[in-house]
Amino acid sequence: MNRLPEEDRIAEILAGLTGTRPQDWYLTFKARHAMLLAFRAVRGQMGPGTVVTQLLTCCTAVDPIIAADLTPRYAEVSRCAASICPEKLSLLPDDRAVVLQHTYGLIDETDSENLVRIAHEAGLPVIEDCAHCVGRMARGRGSAPLADISVHSFGVAKMLDSQYGGAVWVNPDSPFADVCRDLRDRLASLPVAGAALTARTKTFIFWNRVFNHLPTGVSRWLRRTVAAAGLFEPAVSDEERRGRVSHEPLRPSAEVCRRAIEAFAGLEDRERVRAEAVEVYRDAFADMPGVETFSSAMSGPVQPLLKFPVLMADRDRAERAVSGACEAGYYTEAWYRPYLGPGVLDEEVYCVPEDTSSVAVCLHIVDTLATLPCHAGAEGARAVVEVVRDIAAR
Repeated sequence: MNRLPEEDRIAEILAGLTGTRPQDWYLTFKARHAMLLAFRAVRGQMGPGTVVTQLLTCCTAVDPIIAADLTPRYAEVSRCAASICPEKLSLLPDDRAVVLQHTYGLIDETDSENLVRIAHEAGLPVIEDCAHCVGRMARGRGSAPLADISVHSFGVAKMLDSQYGGAVWVNPDSPFADVCRDLRDRLASLPVAGAALTARTKTFIFWNRVFNHLPTGVSRWLRRTVAAAGLFEPAVSDEERRGRVSHEPLRPSAEVCRRAIEAFAGLEDRERVRAEAVEVYRDAFADMPGVETFSSAMSGPVQPLLKFPVLMADRDRAERAVSGACEAGYYTEAWYRPYLGPGVLDEEVYCVPEDTSSVAVCLHIVDTLATLPCHAGAEGARAVVEVVRDIAAR
């Protein structure tokens, strides 16, 4: 593969952030493209079967499993970190891989290490979803990265927010050498996104401003119309809410890469601002009645989170906490309510079980979750705390 100079530069940046080698990083047009290729490699080497993942996620993190002709199977999540709970994980003969998702950027080293150990002992590779924490990975003893494959996003509403682009790290020391070799071959043969697709990436902010200033019904119609006409590349398309992928995987063009490189230059400042917000939230919610927290967000080194998750007494208070933050001038959304956000159009395609008793903790989190903004730093966090305090006390 003849990589673009811009691809090499991003690989160097990510290697520097993670203490890894540039040659083990590959670029994709979207992070979900990297996930799709990873699951195709799993199926190619391990055969058909199921992938253990979670309902507390975006549908685009499950679409690649379905598109790779594998079946998603949903495990219970941990109240420590909102990722798969290793203590409650039961693996089955049909399982082919396990997903380790760092929800909102929360990395719980103990849970991660236990999850990887359990998966590896069962002969299953671990796909790490770092969409919310680009350049950060779960590490074990000796600081070595734990996952076999680690996927990072530069996309919409992420840490970089350069709108498009993603990367995948392939562990050179993974015990699943065949899967990793297969994935490297697939990544090496990817074509670069063409001029038409690159041009559509330039219009994303413009069209979203237009949509946001229109009535809901008109906005939805216009969004579908301009997307169908090839004038807009949505963050999540209706097709992707039906378990499909919008197009085959690609590498990013030089222009898309350049935007990501510019965004990486500001990553340290972004992380500092978010960490300052997290410190405020940690102090405020340590003993606030009516508000529950995730222990991984409250203890250990302060992590620069995409959003700070708390659980309110009920769904109504959770919704009011989110809307109250927005009304105070600090925009946020309830990630992920509904589960498989922003909501799927055919649950049967996603193999959502009728009996959800095995994921009761996950559904309780979904029902009472308020994801608070971190992008406005300490000042914004203090204002949001007062909103939440008022709602929790009612």
